[in-house]
Amino acid sequence: MNAAPAITRLSTRDVDFSRRLDALLDWEGVSDGAVQARVDELLADVKARGDAAAIEATNRFDRLAATTMQELTLTPARLEQAYNSLPDDQREALAAAAERIRRYHEHQKPESWQYTEADGTVLGQQVAPLDRAGIYVPGGKAAYPSSVLMNAIPAQVAGVSEIVMVVPTPDGVLNELVLAAAHLAGVDQVFTLGGAQAVAALAYGTESVPRVDKIVGPGNIYVATAKRAVFGQVGIDMIAGPSEILIVADGGTDPDWLAMDLFSQAEHDEDAQAIMVSCDRAQLDAVEASMTRLLPTLEREAIVRASLGARGVLIHCADEEDAAALINRIAPEHLELSVDEPERWLPRIRHAGAIFMGRYTAEALGDYCAGPNHVLPTSGTARFSSPLGVYDFQKRSSLIHCSADGAAELGEVASVLARGEALTAHARSAEYRTEYRTLHRSRR
Repeated sequence: MNAAPAITRLSTRDVDFSRRLDALLDWEGVSDGAVQARVDELLADVKARGDAAAIEATNRFDRLAATTMQELTLTPARLEQAYNSLPDDQREALAAAAERIRRYHEHQKPESWQYTEADGTVLGQQVAPLDRAGIYVPGGKAAYPSSVLMNAIPAQVAGVSEIVMVVPTPDGVLNELVLAAAHLAGVDQVFTLGGAQAVAALAYGTESVPRVDKIVGPGNIYVATAKRAVFGQVGIDMIAGPSEILIVADGGTDPDWLAMDLFSQAEHDEDAQAIMVSCDRAQLDAVEASMTRLLPTLEREAIVRASLGARGVLIHCADEEDAAALINRIAPEHLELSVDEPERWLPRIRHAGAIFMGRYTAEALGDYCAGPNHVLPTSGTARFSSPLGVYDFQKRSSLIHCSADGAAELGEVASVLARGEALTAHARSAEYRTEYRTLHRSRR
């Protein structure tokens, strides 16, 4: 007999519902003192000694024996070879996914703009790409070619001049799909570095690894801690937590589908979170039964079972308003609206990374090939963050071009405000332009 997953059952009517839900949602991605100290040491070492420090750390952690950075560098020809050597079905699937991701992100490209006021003053915004972006791609136990596409293609669409990728290769094992994806996504340089030493190399630059303007991509706790530490030296995308999914179902979806959708996130790792919400208690029962039956069929059963036991939950709610309130409270990375008329729910949803609408839209499609980015805010940060996109690889400069009349008019306002702040140099700087217009007019 199959053992049922130890998944929590809750109802929004429970007296202690809020406390128990908060306990399940609680996840702290900040490293402890020991991890922080180790990361600080690695960052300082790579900053001071460059290639030599990065090579030593890589040899130690990835069990390699490199003596030069050239041994940890993959050429564009090697990436192209990986792509050409793939089985036909993998190469075609990778190309199809890349094309869909590229097409979607092309729609995100912002344009520079400006307008002219009545006095001739021109105001606007100029959009420009970053010069160089760094892409961190997990390696070893977790190797994700889809992450290469999702991180590198928006940078390429944004117009970034150079894309540098780092990927760890424990025991020297290369993932050919990852390398093929790098070729397809237009990555310019690849270094087989991982961990905090890779983040340090991208942030500070070494003799061989160029310094980047922004580092994006997921990693383990050492990578997350290092990214947080170098923020300010470079930009970062986010500090990513474990993967998570929230499914809202109305009783009309096959419970096996919903069980597998929950598993699809739980199988990432033991800290991943799978949540289902429904007003239909019978469907929650059916999904739990499907989970019990299907769980033993999974290759990553142990990980899924641990994830569901630690952080999984099935929640019975009172009505749609109750469910919508839960969505906004949890602010999930992935939200599945497995309901009739999912569009009707959208006005009530304020916080979600990506919204998968309807019974046929499995979250897994978004992970690989739907088109929108799968790098999404986790751990409730969808309250203030957005999916990775073209805009993350561009910056905006304000444009201000005053006419003489415009400078004089603005100068009067600026002068009053500046003197109110006791910044007289500011005031006098603005007043010079006002006085110039007055003098110029008196001479005419």
